[in-house]
Amino acid sequence: MQPLTADEFESEARKLAEAAKNNKIELRLLGALAIRIHCPKYNYLHEDMKRTYTDLDFIAYRKQKDAVLKFLTSLGYSYDFRILAIYGANRIILTHKTTQLKVDIFIDKLEFCHTIDFAKNRRLEVDFPTISVSDLLAEKMQIVNITEKDIIDTCILVLEHEVGNSDDNMFNMDYLTGLLSQNWGFYYTMTINLGKVKESLLKNEKISDSEKNIGTNKIDMIVDAIEKAPKSPSWKLRARVGTSKKWYQEVEDVIR
Repeated sequence: MQPLTADEFESEARKLAEAAKNNKIELRLLGALAIRIHCPKYNYLHEDMKRTYTDLDFIAYRKQKDAVLKFLTSLGYSYDFRILAIYGANRIILTHKTTQLKVDIFIDKLEFCHTIDFAKNRRLEVDFPTISVSDLLAEKMQIVNITEKDIIDTCILVLEHEVGNSDDNMFNMDYLTGLLSQNWGFYYTMTINLGKVKESLLKNEKISDSEKNIGTNKIDMIVDAIEKAPKSPSWKLRARVGTSKKWYQEVEDVIR
């Protein structure tokens, strides 16, 4: 069977999100494909790096987990009970019986190096068919051992969107600073990674000088807002310890 093209992956993702919506299910797309949908102007950077997609990553609410399973099985997807036992209640992996396309669904939270809780503030309703621009940024920037492809994904996201204080297709600094001002470890990882994104932007020969200036200025604005935001007492206590103590979760431990 021929692998799906990027356009076919996007089409299937949109169809699933729309069908879920029609069934009153909150299902939102994550990851690189979500960034592709959100960033039509700078998709050429994905094409230049030959970005490929292997499955569809979504997030849903725990209270709708049974409805999600019923919905996807009605469309020809099935799940392995052994895999369900491994991930417990926090993640579902399904495979389409005919196309063999995999759908990976996270429940309530993304729990990798750091945790992003979508249920806490009903973040899934903020955007459609993907999670919000701010949550896409947090998703990428929570990776401690960040890869070049994740850095390029973030470059694309930064170039395409403005910095502000709402969820209207921009980086919502009220939300992001609130997220990081409670968690020194997440703050540290994100600010370090934003520095790497800035370096990548400056070195990328596919991006014009004027676009580099625009992109790096946005990163400076994001970092400045993060640094100036008031921090919680627990953040300040943890900051004193710094990196002498591990500030993130091992992804392998989270999966186990």
